[in-house]
Amino acid sequence: MRGERLKRQFMSFSELGLSDKLVRAVAEQGYTTPTPIQAQAIPAILKGGDLLAGAQTGTGKTAGFTLPMLQLLHESIERNPVPRGQRSPVRALVLTPTRELAAQVEESVRNYGKFLRLRSMVMFGGVGINPQIDALKRGVDIVVATPGRLLDHVSQRTIDLSQVELLVLDEADRMLDMGFIHDIRKILNILPAKRQNLLFSATFSDDIRALADRLLNNPASIEVARRNTTAETVDQRVYPVDRERKRELLAHLVREHDWHQVLVFTRTKHGANRLAEQLEKDGLSALAIHGNKSQSARTRALSEFKAGTLRLLVATDIAARGIDIDQLPHVVNFDLPNVPEDYVHRIGRTGRAGAEGEAISLVCVDEHGLLRDIERLIKRQIEQTVLPGFEVDPSIAAEPIQKSRQGRGGGGGQGRQGGQGGGQRGQGQRKEAPRASGTQAPAAPRQSQGQSQGQKAAPAKPRGQQPAQPGARAGAQPARGGAQPAGAQQPRGAQQPRGSQPRGAQPQGSPRPAQPQRSQPEGGERRSQPQSQPQSQPQGQQKRRPAPQAALLGGRKA
Repeated sequence: MRGERLKRQFMSFSELGLSDKLVRAVAEQGYTTPTPIQAQAIPAILKGGDLLAGAQTGTGKTAGFTLPMLQLLHESIERNPVPRGQRSPVRALVLTPTRELAAQVEESVRNYGKFLRLRSMVMFGGVGINPQIDALKRGVDIVVATPGRLLDHVSQRTIDLSQVELLVLDEADRMLDMGFIHDIRKILNILPAKRQNLLFSATFSDDIRALADRLLNNPASIEVARRNTTAETVDQRVYPVDRERKRELLAHLVREHDWHQVLVFTRTKHGANRLAEQLEKDGLSALAIHGNKSQSARTRALSEFKAGTLRLLVATDIAARGIDIDQLPHVVNFDLPNVPEDYVHRIGRTGRAGAEGEAISLVCVDEHGLLRDIERLIKRQIEQTVLPGFEVDPSIAAEPIQKSRQGRGGGGGQGRQGGQGGGQRGQGQRKEAPRASGTQAPAAPRQSQGQSQGQKAAPAKPRGQQPAQPGARAGAQPARGGAQPAGAQQPRGAQQPRGSQPRGAQPQGSPRPAQPQRSQPEGGERRSQPQSQPQSQPQGQQKRRPAPQAALLGGRKA
């Protein structure tokens, strides 16, 4: 068995059954020896069967499914060429949880398939849909997509998935954590029954096993590393520090050691924004990246960081998925994650493909419990170093940490039934959506619905249902006799008379209320849903007495 491992370690890509064109493309990317996941996955996929593969980030799993996928599609097209004048159908579909990971995978497809006549495209939200529709009209062989935007195209009938031959779910555990299970089920129902399925996941939880049982048919199973292991090439270190001095210590470490390309993790989006602004004021170039940033801002920050012109990139957990930078030297946990497994994913951004890296954690008194959980998970104690001048003040008491989460570690959003991510694992909540700007839409006021024409006025609702409007008389009923006399002026805030206006209509001259924005999962995409619109209160209604505050909040009346 040891001899087999040594053989796999020193074999070349040509020995895995790949074509000369693919081996040439791999060599141009600077790779000569396959990683363990590649050495096992590539031959298994080329056999044409389903695969369940477990591999941590940084192990080369993207090439592990991209290379054999390209070869299988190339052979399929040679057997069944597309008639002249017809566009290529979508033959392979790769689903990823985040925009950045989708872009990274599609870039790998283009790099490895540069000598093959195959077209690919990336598909995610936060950008215009029309360029994606145009690309589909020209014909695409491989689509790399996030689930929400893919379903947008399905609903608009701009994509045909009836000829998909190969399906890949990349980072399937993260997709389930983000609440994409329902979207995945919808997509599976659309795809043809006969196809090859590949599922890649960092962990093999019960949820992943259940998904694999439904998706895969007698799959080969590969797991190249024990779950929740950290790379031996990553030097891990903890710096104890007071809560209010973390930013000062971070700036000191960056300047003292002349660090460049530092990926910094925070627990929340607001914390990422604030830290980036403070570092800029300290004279250190820094940008934040998270789900509330526009796609153009996220792309610009990543490009500057990869090019080395940006010194620090401050990120939340989900936004950092898909950040693949060769020789990234430093990862800093400004805040420890609420979920220990996210620590493994975070520090996996450095020390990739056997390279050396450094993972630093700034730990205050509030986070001692989180540190113990991490050390218990990775089964090792992390070395602690106290820097002179940054000694911990023992008089500072611990404060509770907000247990909101982003994916698996911080930030909250709208709930979604049956999802896996959100507030607590398995509670079915979804994360906040990427918006076009960093601002948050104001919450829409809760208002009673207007009545349709010909409908009777709704009776007063008991406690626990829709509360009465502010400024409305509790228990007041519409005036008998229907509409007011012509020209009569009713006071503002009164109840809508029967049959006076269709449901949801706006009175002439009144301003339209602001439309609320729905929350979506950070990094991933979700299809646009119909939204209930707040109803404005037209002029010409009966007065109501202000309702008690408890009634407005849905509680017991005073």
